[in-house]
Amino acid sequence: MVKSVPTLILAIGNPSRGDDALGPLAIERLEAMKLPDVELLTDFQLQVEHVLDLEGRNEVIFIDAAASGPEPFEFRPLLPAHDFAHTSHALAPETVLGVCARVGVTPPVQAHVLAIRGYRFELGEPLSAAAAANLEAALRFLLARGFPPLQKGGRGDF
Repeated sequence: MVKSVPTLILAIGNPSRGDDALGPLAIERLEAMKLPDVELLTDFQLQVEHVLDLEGRNEVIFIDAAASGPEPFEFRPLLPAHDFAHTSHALAPETVLGVCARVGVTPPVQAHVLAIRGYRFELGEPLSAAAAANLEAALRFLLARGFPPLQKGGRGDF
């Protein structure tokens, strides 16, 4: 099944846990821009049910806060992981992609993760100034990149 909206941006995070709010805040900012051909979703964590949101998309971008890694953010392609644990309540983006094949769902043509560097993840904490600056850099990158990205051979660049 091909979705009517070719690009999905799915953000993960808890707005009540300091910099873990980066994903949901990114979605709030993108919603205000009313991007054409882009569907925006947010959730506290990835679940098996999110596989249905991925079905038939040209591109899926997962946005999440990263407690470690490059600053201000990392944008990288994702490949499916096939090490699915049936008892897990929260899944990695790679695992959600891997579940597509297991349940007969057509995976997105391309998938990426945008990991925005965060620093404080305590319950009740506000977003840190450093994480807010990283969010701005990540959004500038996404907007400059465009939706959908330039295509080569119908599959897009990684």
